[in-house]
Amino acid sequence: MCGIAGILNIALDRNPGESVIRKMIAFINHRGPDGHGFYVKDGIGLGHARLSIIDIEGGQQPIHNEDKSIWVVFNGEIFNYIELQESLKKQGHKFYTHSDTEVIVHLYEQYGDEFVQHLNGQFSIALWDTGKKRLLLVRDRIGINPLFYTEKNKQLIFASEVKSIISALGHSPRLNSSALDQLMTFWSPVSPNTVFEGIYEVSPGQMIVVENGSLTKKNYWDWKFAEPDNYRTGTEQVLAEELHDLLLDATQIRLRSDVPVGAYLSGGLDSSVITSLIHNHGGVPLRTFSIGFDEEGLDESVYQRTMIDHLNADHSKIQCSNQDIADNLISTIWHTESPILRTAPVPMSLLSGLVRKEGYKVVLTGEGADEVLGGYDIFKEGKIRQFWARNPDSTFRPALLKKLYPYLDISKKQGAVYLKSFFGAELERPELPYFAHIPRWTTTAKCKEFFSDDLKSTLNDDVMDTISQSWPQQISKWAPFNKSQYIEAKSLMSGYLLCSQGDRMLMSNSVEGRFPFLDHRVMEFANSIHPKLKMKALNEKYLLKQAMKQYLPPSIVQRYKQPYRAPDIPSFFGTNPPEYIKELMNDSSINNAGYFDAGKVSRLVKKIERGRAIGYKDNMAFIGILTTQVWHDLFITNYQKNFS
Repeated sequence: MCGIAGILNIALDRNPGESVIRKMIAFINHRGPDGHGFYVKDGIGLGHARLSIIDIEGGQQPIHNEDKSIWVVFNGEIFNYIELQESLKKQGHKFYTHSDTEVIVHLYEQYGDEFVQHLNGQFSIALWDTGKKRLLLVRDRIGINPLFYTEKNKQLIFASEVKSIISALGHSPRLNSSALDQLMTFWSPVSPNTVFEGIYEVSPGQMIVVENGSLTKKNYWDWKFAEPDNYRTGTEQVLAEELHDLLLDATQIRLRSDVPVGAYLSGGLDSSVITSLIHNHGGVPLRTFSIGFDEEGLDESVYQRTMIDHLNADHSKIQCSNQDIADNLISTIWHTESPILRTAPVPMSLLSGLVRKEGYKVVLTGEGADEVLGGYDIFKEGKIRQFWARNPDSTFRPALLKKLYPYLDISKKQGAVYLKSFFGAELERPELPYFAHIPRWTTTAKCKEFFSDDLKSTLNDDVMDTISQSWPQQISKWAPFNKSQYIEAKSLMSGYLLCSQGDRMLMSNSVEGRFPFLDHRVMEFANSIHPKLKMKALNEKYLLKQAMKQYLPPSIVQRYKQPYRAPDIPSFFGTNPPEYIKELMNDSSINNAGYFDAGKVSRLVKKIERGRAIGYKDNMAFIGILTTQVWHDLFITNYQKNFS
């Protein structure tokens, strides 16, 4: 990974100041501390901060084609660059580097805008065609690599991170209240929105073309699922072998690097699959990294040790305490550039810090397996709720939810009432694409009970209408399970997991993450098979288990999925609470920011201080309010201090 930034004067009547581009790059130096490069000419300025991984000596950017008519700055990796180089050389293209970046300019020469279809990778690209005076901004298919933009005074300003854009604007940003409203339901704003007013993301799978003074958006890829009468055929064994082979190749090409590559090992099925493939077929020493927690319910060290011993891995681990969460929250929000509803990103930043300390710049992870191959409890809930909806008066059908959540005591009247009110929401509308998500989104949206009247008065759009309009028309033709997968991938995964919990926490320590499960060939294969092969009854990621069970300990294959979580409220109310809680959560600070009702926030804090039972709703509300206040303090209150 790297960092890119640039400014296009849309009228092409003057060049951007190189000093401004250099300042933009300085704000994302953590993404690429190994070198900087710039191109300023003909009305455009491009900047690059390099994390050198492939062609360490010769891969400095910006990169150009043979006659220097095409220039590119690029953040990410093109994993099939070796095969692309060979093909392009046969077609007469001449290369002056051994980098993966250079294939982009030659592919564009050869195929025009269709060049992106040839890429197997994760990327954000800014490509300038000097002859046509044409700028392309391109983001990878699923949104692993970030890219943001805004327009001001006939300039298009773009960068890998928003802070880089803010440094070029010359004024303090403002909150996009509609985006916060969306975040407090879906965990992230609906793309292309960000929590910064007037600043947008290039959406996953999108290309933006700026030419002749106009901006055009093109979607070149999206998740597409087979319709129920057109699933891929083949026996379970044949399909499992096909999945294994795809994953193996996806893993092997992600080991291409001129620096050592490690892997995250959580102890769950997904990271165990990836580390097993590296161990058995990678041809490189297996170096693994993990997080441990003091709280037993969050810690997976036993399963990590099982895999470490099974693979004889060279392993390093970081232990994350409540105090670590409190001490690192503010720096985490500086990098997420967004409020968050759980503290889970904080330990991920500490983990990437361990990776970097041990001399590694690249790690493979198991991220994406749950979305691609059907692993989340929300998919199980959806199946049970669909089953229940066919007979709403049944008492047996909703009782299946106890298999997911054993703590539900449905034998008592209040338990049954809770089951009906929470999981039975909208039970009469199982045709809704987001039917599986209703319980989660309803719970998350309770955070908005703390919004101030002033903020509420600015909200004109219904969040459900907004997100529904972002889905393709053909979603209505997909199986309910596939609808749930699509919505999960396009909301929580791209907007939160790959961003706040993924790229931003990795790059905060100049570490690149690579994700074999998110190889587009793996995704397209998974999208073509019957949903029952992803989740058989309530057995999640069934086909993946069939494909990999011979390589893994039974205890890993058979274990119940444990979602990754970190300590939340207890991190901030121990024996030594951080000073910023008092500074940012008092009535004066809440009122000055203006987003929340100070009286309601005060009552929530007092409830926590008194040690009263804190549920899921209170946890999310407190973390959401606190991190919004931290965000406001960093990017608005202290704008002059942090961006001058």
